[in-house]
Order: sequence, then C-alpha cells, then structure tokens
Amino acid sequence: MSTTEPSPALRTSAFTCVRCGLTVSALGPDGRGRGHCPSCLSSLHTADRVGGGPSDCLGRMVPVSISVPRGGAWVLIHRCTRCAALAEAPVAADDNHLVLMRIAVRPLADPPFPLDLFGEV
Repeated sequence: MSTTEPSPALRTSAFTCVRCGLTVSALGPDGRGRGHCPSCLSSLHTADRVGGGPSDCLGRMVPVSISVPRGGAWVLIHRCTRCAALAEAPVAADDNHLVLMRIAVRPLADPPFPLDLFGEV
C-alpha cells in the first residue's frame, strides 16, 4: 500500500458531529482525513497543537475565521470552547459554502469601528 492511500480503517470510519449530530465520513472527497463537520464546520479538540499528540481537552471547536495562505487554498481556523486553543484545518470541497462565506465576510459585515467614518475620508 502506498503512503498516500488511506488505511482501510480510515476509509470506513465515521464520526458524529458534536454540534449538529451529522454522521461524517472520516475521509473528505479528496481522500484526505477530515476532522470537522462539512455541514456546520465544527470539530472536536482531539489534537494537541503544541505537543503534536492527542489532547485530553475534548472541547467543541467552533469555526471562527478563514485564512488564505500564499498557495491560495482556504484554511479554516477553529477555537476550542473549553480551553480557547486555536487550530487550523484545510477546507474540503464538500464543506458548506454558505457557512464558509459567512465566516469569511464576518469582519466586513461587523467591523470594529463605525462605518460612517468612511464618509469623512
């Protein structure tokens, strides 16, 4: 078996979303492992970003932002509701496009300053 091919266990495994209850395949449409729900984009805090191993927090990770690195592929930023840790996950082709756009435009829709200041510029 090649290193790029997912293991048989990963191909048949699934998880239940901690927010919306959707049963989600552990593999995304591109064949890579998936760690968040494609419907509501929530996930579970299972990985320790600093140590690289498993996390015992198990808090719900909520999508808070989108990052677009130089390569152009969108990355979803999550924050844990229990410990406030941040994590990132690649956006998959079947992720909810409406929810992704709502997250991406949130800073423009609700800026930290009054919009009428632009009238004075």
